[in-house]
Amino acid sequence: MRCPNHLLHQLDQGRRLKERSGYRGRFAPSPTGVLHFGNLQTALLSWLQARCLGGEWFLRIDDLDTPRNRPESLLRIQSDLLWLGLHWDGQPMLQSSRRGIYNSWLSCLRRSGLVFACRCSRRDLAGESIYPGTCRAIDAGWGWQEQRLPSWRLRVPEHNPFGSGDVVVRRADGFIAYQLATVIDELSFGITDVVRGNDLRDALPSQLSIYAALGQKPSRFWHGPLLYDDEGQKLSKREASAGLDVARSKGEDPAHVIGQLAAGLGLVPLGTRLSIDELLSEVRDASTLPLNS
Repeated sequence: MRCPNHLLHQLDQGRRLKERSGYRGRFAPSPTGVLHFGNLQTALLSWLQARCLGGEWFLRIDDLDTPRNRPESLLRIQSDLLWLGLHWDGQPMLQSSRRGIYNSWLSCLRRSGLVFACRCSRRDLAGESIYPGTCRAIDAGWGWQEQRLPSWRLRVPEHNPFGSGDVVVRRADGFIAYQLATVIDELSFGITDVVRGNDLRDALPSQLSIYAALGQKPSRFWHGPLLYDDEGQKLSKREASAGLDVARSKGEDPAHVIGQLAAGLGLVPLGTRLSIDELLSEVRDASTLPLNS
C-alpha cells in the first residue's frame, strides 16, 4: 500500500515512541455523558497497569460521533478523573482534531483498492453475524443515491484469521468509523497496551483486520471485568449509573470511591478506604490485576 510520506512518518514516530517508552497505555472515553462507575473501574485498571509497569498513561477523547456528544462532558471527564487522583501524561487528545488524518488514511486505502462502497442497510444485514460480502464484487457507486451515501468497507481477505468479515471504516452518514480511528491513533501515538472492558472484546477482530491491512503490529489488548448492578444489569445501560455525583451527594470522598472500585476488582477487602497512591502500593505487581487478553 502506497501512502503519503506524512502518514508513514506518523507510523514511524509511533514505533519510536514504543521503543523508547516501553509501556504506553490510554483511557479513551466518549463525551456523551458522565463517567459511570463501569467507566471509572476501567480507567482505574488501565491506570494501575501502566503505573505498575512504570509506563505512561494518556487520555484520549473519542468525540467523532458528534450528534451524541455533550459539550459539558469533556471537562467533566477530566475533573472526575483528577478528583480520584487518576492523573494522565501530556495533554488530552481529541479525535475530532484529527479528522483530516483519518480522511487521508481513507483516501490511501481507497487508492490502494482496499475498500469498497457498500449500500447495505442494517435491515439488509439483520441476522448476519459477519458481513456476507453483498456489495464486495459490484460497483455500488461512491456518491449519493436515493439521498444516501454508501458506507466504506475494508476488503478483508477471504481466509482472514480474525473472523471479522469486511470492516466498516467510514459510515454511511459520513462519519469515520470508530474501528479505523482507534487503530490509527494507537499506531500514531505508540500505544503498546489497551485496557478495556470485556464488552469491547467483540471489537477486537475488526481492529486486528485493520492492523493487518496496514501491515502493522497491533497493540496488546487486555480486557477487564464489567460492573453490574444488584439486578445483574451492566451498569452502563442503567439510568442509575449516574457517576460520581451520587457518591459525592452521599458525602463519599475519593478514598471511599477508590476503595469501592478496588474491592469490586478483588484488590482489597470490602470497606477499605485508601488513596490511589496507597492502592498502587498495595498492588505493586500488574500480574495481580483481573485482566485477560
